[in-house]
Amino acid sequence: MSQPFKPGLLACLLVPPLLWASNAIVGKLAAGLIAPVTLNTLRWTVAWLVLAPFVATAMRRHAATLRAQALPLAVSAFWGITAYNALQYLALTLSSPISTSLIGASAPVLVLLIGRLGYGAKIGPMGALGALVSIAGVIWVMVEGDAAKLRGLAFSAGDLVMLAATLAWSVYTWRLRTERSGLPAGVLLGAQILAGVLLSLPLVALEQAYGGYGPIRWDGRTLAIVAYVGVMPSLVAIFCWRHAVSRTSAQLPVFFMNLTPIFTVLLSAAMLRQYPQAHHYAGLALILAGIVLAQRDTASGR
Repeated sequence: MSQPFKPGLLACLLVPPLLWASNAIVGKLAAGLIAPVTLNTLRWTVAWLVLAPFVATAMRRHAATLRAQALPLAVSAFWGITAYNALQYLALTLSSPISTSLIGASAPVLVLLIGRLGYGAKIGPMGALGALVSIAGVIWVMVEGDAAKLRGLAFSAGDLVMLAATLAWSVYTWRLRTERSGLPAGVLLGAQILAGVLLSLPLVALEQAYGGYGPIRWDGRTLAIVAYVGVMPSLVAIFCWRHAVSRTSAQLPVFFMNLTPIFTVLLSAAMLRQYPQAHHYAGLALILAGIVLAQRDTASGR
């Protein structure tokens, strides 16, 4: 007979998807206040400032390894820190948190496809079926439940940007899986955050020069947004996620990750008065069904 979850472990499984859902809501609230690349850079700068006192000494101790692995670390940081969240925040200026979260929920299947195309990983029959079902769900969300849009390829710009963000995260995930740095987790995270911030700075300059965004108006709301995204969906979610994985298995937390779009729907209704439509429900059902099918291949060792 299976044992019930201890409250602390259950909280660590529930907190990350809740905080990642809240990141979409806060990102939407930031639209018009802070440019998306700038918001992403400020987010990870805050995360670095909070994390640095705990990892700076260890990073100095591993300085030789960090220098030797500077290029692969920088490439991973670009996909996971620089690109992913900047594209997500850009998508939120063009689309709703519900749509962007649903498209982001397809990440496990996109990881499967990136693995096959870029790394030669095998996909079993259930994985292939799951990929097709999830992609159908993503497309259904992107065309807003209107099959006629498929003929004209009239996708929302925000949804296309979020799809690009999810692809970036999938590449980042595969790099984490295949590259073994030998560095402690805190050192690796600190190095990637720092590299991601540095790589973002030229993009911030371009955004400010050509993006048509005005200067940031610093007030209580703006400061709260930056502080929140820099700490809660960044560091708190990551540490809860790592604790949950270390205490359970690599597979179980993934199922809890699928709660992110559901939490996003609830938070959107409560905070933004944005409610899901029929095509959101249909898309969510297809995406989650595809992920379950794909994970059957993983569970069977394919």
